[in-house]
Amino acid sequence: MKIAEMNWLDVEAAAKRDPRAVLPIGSTEQHGHLSLCVDAILAERVAVEAADPLGVPVFPVISYGLAPYFTAYPGTVSLRVETLLALVRDVIASIRASGFTRILIVNGHGGNAPVGALAQEINAGGGVSVKFHNWWNAPRTAEYVREIGPGSHASWMENFPWTRLAHAPAPEGDKPMADMDLLRSGSAAQIRAHLGEGNLGGLFQRDDEVMLEMWRRGVEETREALEGPWPPA
Repeated sequence: MKIAEMNWLDVEAAAKRDPRAVLPIGSTEQHGHLSLCVDAILAERVAVEAADPLGVPVFPVISYGLAPYFTAYPGTVSLRVETLLALVRDVIASIRASGFTRILIVNGHGGNAPVGALAQEINAGGGVSVKFHNWWNAPRTAEYVREIGPGSHASWMENFPWTRLAHAPAPEGDKPMADMDLLRSGSAAQIRAHLGEGNLGGLFQRDDEVMLEMWRRGVEETREALEGPWPPA
């Protein structure tokens, strides 16, 4: 149930039926040959597929996050930490005002980790229960990735049929893993010079059968997070 396909009367009725709602968050940043909006596409899609069978509304994805390390790549948008936290806080407050008291944040971007601390802060205030869920890093999904082989940002593990670009096929083969120390401490220009096209390491693409199994697990674990248990409001 996408909010984009509902009117305010629908939302009012949904909140009376069920206290749960979903807020996906992602990022707009370089993903090598893949779409700049990979993280937003995946966060919203996994949220919708997880929530639809439960009849739980999914609010529009927040498409911008924290990505200062990729700002040397054109198209990347990076918020300040305080901007993202203020934005999420205001969105959560509005969702709460609509009548929802159990809100699942489905995150598609590792750089958005500070939002997890914000969820804990909001919960401490009482009156609403917020959970922060990294869909790609849930236990069974992450285990599957480890079983298949090394993967990282802009590698095979983000290369789904719905994140590819028809005019930009994946390069052949795989890539050595990036220098993580440089990624943590280097400037945006140094990071671009080190990464080149943007993949942090691993195969650029795997068979769709592999990707769809990863996706199935991600949807399943996101649905489980939505089903509970929930922190006390």
